Amino acid sequence: MQSRPDVPSTPVAPIVRAGLRTPRAAAIAGIIFSVLLISSLWLLRLSVPADPHETGAWLATETKRVTIALNLVPYAGIAFLWFIGVLRDRLGAREDRFFATVFLGSGLLFLGMLFVAAAAAGGLLLAYTVTPSAAGGALPGGQVDPSTFGFVRAFIFAVMRIYAFKMAGVFMIAVSTLACRTRFIPLWIALLGYGCSALLLLGSGVFDWVLFVFPAWVLLVSGVILVDKWRLGATAS
Repeated sequence: MQSRPDVPSTPVAPIVRAGLRTPRAAAIAGIIFSVLLISSLWLLRLSVPADPHETGAWLATETKRVTIALNLVPYAGIAFLWFIGVLRDRLGAREDRFFATVFLGSGLLFLGMLFVAAAAAGGLLLAYTVTPSAAGGALPGGQVDPSTFGFVRAFIFAVMRIYAFKMAGVFMIAVSTLACRTRFIPLWIALLGYGCSALLLLGSGVFDWVLFVFPAWVLLVSGVILVDKWRLGATAS
């Protein structure tokens, strides 16, 4: 039998493509989240009394400032999702299933309840701008039924101060525990996270300033990750 002539080899495309790499700029997401949430909380603190039993006198003068604060929340939520992705990428194969589930679940619960509270506040502002007419339409107003206002105000307080930021505390505990086990972030940040989470779990429903602890801690974590990524990139180049 005659041997087959040599056939020039052609490169074969790999069946499995190389995994996508998270861009270094993704670490900025945590910084964006922190800046937006701190700005939103600060505007709300300046505009709305902390007392959940207040009568709503701020509706007549502070609606524009509160509207700006609420409009920042969706963008902060988007950035927080990216921040969760950055943490999971940094953990990589070291991710523990149990603590990773708690970490991811508490983060998503915090974000969902933050959106619910912001939507309820936005609905309250919208209800204030219109009053029902006798014909069934809506006319420019400036009144809210006291019982409706009382319920919505108490609902927002409970969702934000009692539930959402306590989930943020659980998120910090899970991330700090993963950091202690894997050292994917410095140990001192993990220990600081335990202390900050205790403040949130015990004081979020009592002290206004405690709410700023969570975005400030995320800002610190994001800054460390960003500096570390830039340092590694400079070493590799």
